[in-house]
Parts: sequence; structure tokens; C-alpha cells
Amino acid sequence: MIFEELGLKPELLRAVGSRGYKTTTPIQAQAIPAILKGKDVLGGAQTGTGKTAAFALPILDKLSEKNHESKHPGALILTPTRELADQVGESFIDYGKFLNLNVVKIYGGVKINPQIEKLRSGTDIVIATPGRLLDHLQQKTINLSHIKILVLDEADRMLDMGFIKDIKRIISFLPKYRQNLMFSATYGNDIKALAKGILVDPVSVEVTKRNAAADKVEQLVHFVDKNQKRHLLAHLIKGESWYRVLIFVKTKHGANRLTSQLSKSGIPSATIHGNKSQAARTRALKNFIKGDTQALIATDVAARGLHLEDVSHVVNFDLPNISEDYIHRIGRTGRAGKSGIAISLVSSDDKQNLKRIQKLLKDPIPVGTVSNFKPVFEPAPQKSVPGKGKQADNNRPGKFKTKNTSKGEFGPKNSRPGRRRRQSA
Repeated sequence: MIFEELGLKPELLRAVGSRGYKTTTPIQAQAIPAILKGKDVLGGAQTGTGKTAAFALPILDKLSEKNHESKHPGALILTPTRELADQVGESFIDYGKFLNLNVVKIYGGVKINPQIEKLRSGTDIVIATPGRLLDHLQQKTINLSHIKILVLDEADRMLDMGFIKDIKRIISFLPKYRQNLMFSATYGNDIKALAKGILVDPVSVEVTKRNAAADKVEQLVHFVDKNQKRHLLAHLIKGESWYRVLIFVKTKHGANRLTSQLSKSGIPSATIHGNKSQAARTRALKNFIKGDTQALIATDVAARGLHLEDVSHVVNFDLPNISEDYIHRIGRTGRAGKSGIAISLVSSDDKQNLKRIQKLLKDPIPVGTVSNFKPVFEPAPQKSVPGKGKQADNNRPGKFKTKNTSKGEFGPKNSRPGRRRRQSA
């Protein structure tokens, strides 16, 4: 379907055309007409399917009719992360550039006063993360009593991040009668319950199989010893000329360590996680998007909601404990009709998680092959020679003793076997 057939305003068609888009994606073709008619919508779609435009375009169309003349916002879009709030906000600004509508982005990690000033000047559309929006509500710097349309974007991510109470509290500030749109890539019982409590007779728009991986992503598993993962990863990136790689790890410490290791291997790398400042995270993302950084290492929380174009490979350096997170991770490649590759490095520690993921997918993930990789065995730490260095102190007569014959073979009962005790003076 071409955009001209949707009945959108000329200003929006002009903005869409300026971005080079002519035909709709499946979710846009289904969701936009329903939203324009005022229907509640429950949308199921992976990232990279044109989901943001599917709700941004009809919202801009409806609010541009100028039946919304208040300085208070008429549409509220809730997102799980500040990165996603920023990206969705930029999409609204870009699609609405030929309309007289104001967009304000509200999220943490930056000063709140500039946001307050923008809200005082008046706005039509607010894109927010739950935590910072509650800060504004508590300070009474925002009025949500004129909201006509509520959007919960990546609702499953918000629930995974523990935002359910925040969402319910925010909804208590909204008018009872409004249009509700909810988008989620996965459907668990918690999502069904949330949808039932918010949506009224919704139109279901589902363009991908529930809990399914993106169609254009080739998935592969490499079985490897845990201590060889980083060496294999560096071999793959350099040997196969991967140009823009998003790598997922479990912990912030692991992200920092892997970033340092890859950088020392000659692979320009950066990391994003919760301990990084907003400025550092923004800088890392910009360098990755520009191509100055070849590998971006991220934790799940930091990467939730990231909309990155042209990611060649997604690597699960550590498999996620939550199987649905695997679907979200690999959906960062193979976007906007392009193909992508998702690689999982699986050691013995990951095998149970792999079983759960394959059960969710209802399909085994193919095992990949690697050419010319030789395991890298690092030398073990050298042992100290008696009489040389600090460790030799253990061999000095009278310094430590390993047995106490009067109280058993290994000393007092509460001592650990083999643990040395200092002699009393």
C-alpha cells in the first residue's frame, strides 16, 4: 500500500516523502487506518518494522486538526528508556516538521529545568519515560488532564523493567475517556492483563508471529569454552570484516572488561550501561552510528528500546536469563527490510538458557562453523620460588603453621581445612 491511500494530511505525506518512503510496512497499513478512526490498538511487531511511524503519523494527523488548543499535551507516549524516548521524539519532530505542533521529550539523566521551561511554553505531544514523568507530576510541572491519546511503546520492556506501578499511577492522572495504543514484541500473561485493564475493544494488529524472531535475521550458535569467547569474537569481527556489531553481555563489569579487551585487539569499541552518564551513552551511540566505533557492548537494560539502523551483527556474548530478551536483542539487526546476522557464543554455563530460548522459538538454532580459529591459551601466573618474593613468606620457619597436633590435624574445629593460622606472639 502507498502512503497516499491512507488519507493522511498533505503535510505528513510531504514529510514521509522527504525521508524516501513510498510504500507502507504491514504494521503501518493495518494500524494507521484504525488509529485515524479512533480505535484502541494492540500492536504486535518487532523493532525495525516501521512501528514508530505506525502511531506517530496518525497521532500527528489527529492533533493537527486544532481541536486541541490547550497549552497542555494532547498525546502522551511512554517508553521504557531515555534512548528510545529520544529516538521516538525525533521521529515525531521529523514527521511533523510541516505542522504547527510542539513536541517535548521528558527523561532522566539530564537536568529537569529545561524540560520544565518547554512544558511552560506549551506542548502538544509528550514522549516520556515513567520515572521522570512522575517527577514532573509530583512537582506539578505538567498537566495530563487534556490527554486524548496514550501510547505504551515496548510495553513488555516496561513491565520487565518493573514500571507497572509507575504506569498505573500515571494513568490515574489521565482522563477516563481517551484513545489507547499499546505495542509489544512479545505476549506474556502480564501483557495480556495490562492490555485488558487499559484497552477498550481494541483492534489487534499483529504482523509477526507471537514470541518469534525477526524473519530476516539469520541465527547461529557457536559452542566455545568460556575463556575463549573473547578470542573467538575478535577473530570473527576482524576475520569476517563485521563493520557494525552490537554485543550483549550480562553485567556492567563484563561490558567494561570486554570493551577494553576488544580495543586492545584493534577493534574500536565502546560500552553503554546504567553506570554511564547520559552524555557518555549519547557519545557512544553517536560514534557507533557514524561508524567510528566498530563494536558497541551493552547490557540488556541499557539497550532496551535502542533503535539503531544498519547493525550488521548482533552477538550474544552471554545468553540472557529471560528467553524473551533474546528476541529483543536479535531484533536490533535485520531492520527496515534489511537482512542481519545474530551470533550466540555458548559455553557450558549458557546451555540451560539456550534450551529455554529454543523452546520459546520452537526451533533449534543452527550451529555455525568458524574457519582458521585457533584457541588462544594464555600463560598461567608464574609461581613464586621459595625465598623470592612475598609469597615465599609462607615458607619461613615460625611465620605460619599448617597443623596443630594438639587440636586436630588442621587446627581448631572452626578453622577451614588447609587454612594457615598465625602463631600467637
